Amino acid sequence: MRVAIVNLGEIIFGDWRAPFVAGDTIIADDGKIVSVGTASPAAVESADVVIDAGGMTAIPGLIDSHVHVTFGDYTPRQRTVGYLESYLHGGVTTSISASEVHVPGRPRDVEGVKALAVAAQRCFADYRPGGMRVIAGSVILEPGLQREDFVELASLGVGLAKAGFGAVQTAYDYVPMVADAKAAGLITTCHTGGSSIPGSGAITGDHLLQMHPDVSFHINGGPTAMPDRDFERVIKESVMALQVCTAGNLRTTLLCGRLAMQLDAFDRFIIATDTPTGSGIMPLGILYTMAHLASLTEMSAEQAICAASGNNARVYRLDSGFLKPGCAADIVLLDAPDGGTQATALAAIKHGDIAAIGAVVSAGIPRFVGRSRNTPATTRKARVARSNVMQDFAAASH
Repeated sequence: MRVAIVNLGEIIFGDWRAPFVAGDTIIADDGKIVSVGTASPAAVESADVVIDAGGMTAIPGLIDSHVHVTFGDYTPRQRTVGYLESYLHGGVTTSISASEVHVPGRPRDVEGVKALAVAAQRCFADYRPGGMRVIAGSVILEPGLQREDFVELASLGVGLAKAGFGAVQTAYDYVPMVADAKAAGLITTCHTGGSSIPGSGAITGDHLLQMHPDVSFHINGGPTAMPDRDFERVIKESVMALQVCTAGNLRTTLLCGRLAMQLDAFDRFIIATDTPTGSGIMPLGILYTMAHLASLTEMSAEQAICAASGNNARVYRLDSGFLKPGCAADIVLLDAPDGGTQATALAAIKHGDIAAIGAVVSAGIPRFVGRSRNTPATTRKARVARSNVMQDFAAASH
């Protein structure tokens, strides 16, 4: 499918160092972005679907790098079906597994945790709930896993390994396993802060700096934060990604955001939700965290958007997160919420409001155009100006 989005007010690239792209048009074809900024009338005319953005802001599809998937669009923790599709209505076009730790009766032996990771990866390899890409299969680090196990998992398509829920004596026991997983090419992640559920333990800056995972999960607390003194140490003494989550400590979210900017570590600052958990299901979680950071710190709205898109894409080696030719055509149209005091999406986010979503395109396919079922209504109106496709792109009503 070839899709043209025209009449854009602003385009956010996804790179916080150069966040804006001049122009008003995006062309996508066969799931990839073809051009961003300008396009000839012939290029627009050749599209199967033309979306008139009505002056809205285009951003890369948001990437939630901490979602507790299990199997299918279902969460046993909240006993809810369809939550991933609901997250897509919050602008999230990619969800990344934080490990399938919520699978009922999950195995803890070496063969079992390997099988669970492979099964989850396979189940979501081609399954897109609501149009969302899910990167699943994160092996939970348990005693007994060896380097050859991680090499095997990598060869089978598993790309993630999670520390923090294994049957270890102390968190320092994860050090060799994290090293072996990294050597095999897996992206390693680690629970950070106080214990969250039975089977997890507190992990502080000392543990992180010994392990040195690729990503410090919910560094702001999941939900309990580590000591304040550890934030600057982790930033200065490591290169690990600093993931802040909605289901955490807001005060330390702001603390970490400020430190990341002050200490030239913003490339490593990423936004996620850490849901569904005991904190619930949060389709607008990333939108909330972006608004909190932009309105309560010196961070700009466009920086916050990039922390939830391009920064995540770099850390997790994804082909999405940026609005540029060759990247996955994951595009969200944002606007100021109807009835608010601000005129644009960026101004609304900086003001602390939740931006409204007028359309989501993922893998080059419009999933809905007109209004998200979860955000406030948009001030402007996005519409399908022309379509050669026998499909209704309107979002389902409540």
